[in-house]
Amino acid sequence: MYQYNKCAFCLHALQLNELVVGDTNGKLFVYKNDDSKPWVTRSCVGMLTCVAVGDVCNKGRNFVVAVGAEGWFHLFDLTAASASKSDSSSQHEFMSPDDQKPLFTQHIPANTKVILISDIDGDGRNELVVGYTDRVVRAFRWEEPTEGSETGTGQLVLLKKWLLEGQVDSLSVNPGPEGLPELMVSQPGCGYAILLCSWTQQDSCSSGEEAPPTPGSEGPSRDVVLHLSTGRIHNKNVSTHLIGSISKGSKEESSKCGLFALCTLDGKSFI
Repeated sequence: MYQYNKCAFCLHALQLNELVVGDTNGKLFVYKNDDSKPWVTRSCVGMLTCVAVGDVCNKGRNFVVAVGAEGWFHLFDLTAASASKSDSSSQHEFMSPDDQKPLFTQHIPANTKVILISDIDGDGRNELVVGYTDRVVRAFRWEEPTEGSETGTGQLVLLKKWLLEGQVDSLSVNPGPEGLPELMVSQPGCGYAILLCSWTQQDSCSSGEEAPPTPGSEGPSRDVVLHLSTGRIHNKNVSTHLIGSISKGSKEESSKCGLFALCTLDGKSFI
């Protein structure tokens, strides 16, 4: 019987809709349709705490990202697996251990809790946003040495670090007043914060660790706009989850409406 972390799964489109699950033993499973057996299996380092699917490398196709508690970032390109499956009568993959290894690995700060792949600064490129158990959020961007390089030759570059007042339970993006994306993070007690993406040169650090502060530079707690709504709930420490870009219509309409929802673990929800 497998043990799964509550955050280490997601539903997304690799071909159609797949369920991607990571377990405490470092295994990544991709389930397809109603099949009880994994469609694809991959091996990672350490206990997986977060998985996501998206165009994190800005290549025009989806990648699978798995991050472990120890800080190991794993990048998988399942495009080849999808193509081979479509040409094969078998629904399951039989590969050697070497074929199951990730396309790329990198060590980032440990104790990851939640991740998000999205364009958070409105430049048309996706970033990787990571929430941590120590109330910290970091934003990374995939950078390559030259344009058009192979995917495995790039690396994650740290853009910014934010320090929140409360625990981070979820990350989301919602269109702001001017239509540009705003990065939102949930805060205890039905609160949330908007994280401003004011990238500076000293924030960028290819190793994934923070650059040393310079005189007059902003600390990690800056660029955080906190919104509290605790007047409507009794438990100000209750965990809160949020989801942004809510719309009844098309994707184009959702990019303009700016609706988001907050839900607390004691059963209350607000839009």
